Amino acid sequence: MSQAMDRNTRISTIKQPNITIGPLNKGLGAMKEALTCRKIVEQRWNLLQEDLSLPTAVLYEDKLQHNLNWMQQFITAYGVKLAPHGKTTMAPKLFARQLQTGAWGITLATAHQTRVAHAHGVRRVLMANQLVGKQNMEVIADLLRDPAFEYYCLIDSAWQVEELGAFFHARQLRLNVLIELGVAGGRTGVRDEEQLQALLAALAAWREHIAVCGVEIYEGVLDEEPSIRKYLHHAVDVARSLAQKNQFDRNPVILSGAGSAWYDMVADVFSSTDIGCPVDVILRPGCYLTHDIGVYQDAQQKILTRNPIARKMRSGLIPALQLWAYVQSIPEKEKAILGLGKRDAAFDAGLPKPALHFRPGSAAPHPCSLAWKLVRMMDQHAYMTIAAGDDIQVGDMIGLDISHPCLTFDKWRYLPVLDADYQVIDVVETFF
Repeated sequence: MSQAMDRNTRISTIKQPNITIGPLNKGLGAMKEALTCRKIVEQRWNLLQEDLSLPTAVLYEDKLQHNLNWMQQFITAYGVKLAPHGKTTMAPKLFARQLQTGAWGITLATAHQTRVAHAHGVRRVLMANQLVGKQNMEVIADLLRDPAFEYYCLIDSAWQVEELGAFFHARQLRLNVLIELGVAGGRTGVRDEEQLQALLAALAAWREHIAVCGVEIYEGVLDEEPSIRKYLHHAVDVARSLAQKNQFDRNPVILSGAGSAWYDMVADVFSSTDIGCPVDVILRPGCYLTHDIGVYQDAQQKILTRNPIARKMRSGLIPALQLWAYVQSIPEKEKAILGLGKRDAAFDAGLPKPALHFRPGSAAPHPCSLAWKLVRMMDQHAYMTIAAGDDIQVGDMIGLDISHPCLTFDKWRYLPVLDADYQVIDVVETFF
């Protein structure tokens, strides 16, 4: 089966249900009753006409599509495959768009997330995590009874192999795994040759029910380019050694890495490797879809600087997720309070930044003053510094850019999707 046919087969079951949304969810209009997504779109709600209840988190359609196309173009240029990390959004509608744009599969982090994806039609998952615990294994075992479902998880210890082997042997199922390699002081993963040999010895007893399909790393635990390159080359060396010893049960062998900060380096090293047999290089960035103006904007600027393929491509990734809130109070001449807080926005990697200012009834938003800055957030309030005499008043709307989309998405059950005129054209549902 060709790769194109294989991908089409696996995305054909992606479900795009006409979801029904109740009136008790934040960030939507003043609904009197539950409405389907289709009915909401028919309402022609518009952010600037105050048809949405603020605060709200919105996605911009044109920017989402730009980012989808940009990443797929990048992946294609390197001849590698994309399995975007779904934990960023946990939004099946967005999973579907990533797959339809050409992604090989979806990466997830837990058995629960995998079940959510499968329930919405995703049929290839790379779970970039260890599968541990009876109920988590039971969830995956149930999904593996679907012959169309392709699943991979990580292993890094002999103990885990014994647990998985016994569990899946009892259910007469075979589990696909990738050997994870780690670094000292990092997260999970095999640290040294002794641990690797113990892992391989344990696998020898369970090969009928555990299929070793490749090698995986997560380079995001490191900060410096030389150490990351060393880690990547180590993964290549281990994969080559295992291939020479016929330790793999999949052809092509999977070689996977890449979070959202170093995916270009992973693509560069892994795509040029030769381990003596065919390889599927699979990258797993997730935050590219909505991007941000903080940690991932900084990372993308470095990618554009160091990577020749990224430099040649039209523009780069652009922020596609924004929060909107009202100016709720101006209790002091240099302080405005916004109706938005920690319940609405990520704050672990920097506070949201005021980007757009709109006064209801005016023609269009305009950029915020550079003097406006969030300096503190409480549960439902944000402190924004302003300058005395600034043209700002209670009831004005502020659009804020964010840093770290993962921890913003999980604060919203529903996110309206807006067109270039700020009209709602879809609603994305999340499952956190």
